[in-house]
Amino acid sequence: MVVIEKCPVCENAETELFVATKDFFLTKENFNIVKCKTCSFVFTNPIPDKNILPAYYESPDYISHTLKKCDIKSYIYHKIRKINIKNKFKIVNKYKNAGHILDVGCGTGELLKYFKDKGWKTAGIEPAEQARNFAVENYQLDVFPESKIKQLGDLKFDVISMWHVLEHVYDLNDRLSLLKKILHQDGYMFIAVPNIDSFDASLYGKYWAALDVPRHLYHFNKRSLKKLIEKHSFELIDVYPMKFDAYYVSLLSEAYKKSGILGYAKAILNGFKSNYKASRSGNYSSMIFVVRQK
Repeated sequence: MVVIEKCPVCENAETELFVATKDFFLTKENFNIVKCKTCSFVFTNPIPDKNILPAYYESPDYISHTLKKCDIKSYIYHKIRKINIKNKFKIVNKYKNAGHILDVGCGTGELLKYFKDKGWKTAGIEPAEQARNFAVENYQLDVFPESKIKQLGDLKFDVISMWHVLEHVYDLNDRLSLLKKILHQDGYMFIAVPNIDSFDASLYGKYWAALDVPRHLYHFNKRSLKKLIEKHSFELIDVYPMKFDAYYVSLLSEAYKKSGILGYAKAILNGFKSNYKASRSGNYSSMIFVVRQK
């Protein structure tokens, strides 16, 4: 395990325990999530060594990297993904209606295929070999391993997207510095992350599925995401909700609580409550942040 000595956002060293939880998804190991006493950024600490972390993704049930619809949660995930792909395209199209897009953490490539079919030039980064191979072989996409991202220095992209990816990135500051170099001056980044300030996050506490330790190394809210990007001379220009996430995350959280068959009804109710409260507070379960260079 590796101890994070300084807050990735403000670089101060003092933290306090935010919540003690566990890897409900795979290993059942215990993990602590801490909060910076200076800027209140929330992050998992300690975390697995970078060379060990990939083992926490090695499961046939990690459905963001497979097309299998083996159970009700997987089926719901894939149905929602189809809707979300169209919604993501509509959002991006408000800012750029053509160009070259880099999707970091592109999974099996469905989003990039959609953009490609709409006439965009596309490229993807995906660390999981099986998912990467699927995107290349089935959709004829240019998708590269994560090591390739450091070799893109001569390319410039009009759009860089990270849909539920930034919370997985081992070194936030190195990654944002790198992406800044390959984004056109008039380009946009689209960053989707779970929101630690959402109603469903507070309701489920240590069982909140979007904590997803240790795969999720960082746990954002609007304030901390804004501070992080400003540190790298980006500015936040818009925020959009991901309303389906409240239902899906609640469904997983109920499973972690072992709620049984009643968990489905509870998830629907709590997802509705989360979105209703967020319609007033702005704190949706997950949010898309639109970012550009200053």
